[in-house]
Amino acid sequence: MKAFGLLGWSGSGKTTLVVELLPELRRRGLTVSTIKHTHHNVDVDRPGKDSFRHREAGATEVVLASSARWALLHELGDEPEPDVDDLIARMTPVDLLLIEGFKTYPHPKLEVFRPSVGKEMIGGGDDSVVAIASDEPIDGAPVPILDLNDIPAIVNFIIGYCRLSAANENGAA
Repeated sequence: MKAFGLLGWSGSGKTTLVVELLPELRRRGLTVSTIKHTHHNVDVDRPGKDSFRHREAGATEVVLASSARWALLHELGDEPEPDVDDLIARMTPVDLLLIEGFKTYPHPKLEVFRPSVGKEMIGGGDDSVVAIASDEPIDGAPVPILDLNDIPAIVNFIIGYCRLSAANENGAA
């Protein structure tokens, strides 16, 4: 399973880019999963639901299962946040794993950079940043600069960089 990340400041469009990349990658015949890091408490469950009550009562893990999907909820308690390797080990292998966030993990990354956000690039000097996607030209970058609005070109870059076997840029196998 190849891992490729996206990093950038809040408001730069990381999630929007992931959501735009996924259908194009799928159209090219690739299986794709995602991991998204957040600094907020995550809860896909709701107070009053049976599964929430299971966790509230002390279950370390609760699996929610239906005919459409399943989810594993794991309470960390006093445990440290898992690292990317631990999370990847729990996932079903796919062709490509897109990782949003986890900027210090050493997987190859694309920095999503919008000068209009008003902040400097994050990846300066980080060898794991292999390209930048921006909505404005950037002078003197040591890595390829991709047009943030050219989804097929970004997908071509990721497929090529990760050496994935996929349909060509026209979607033909």
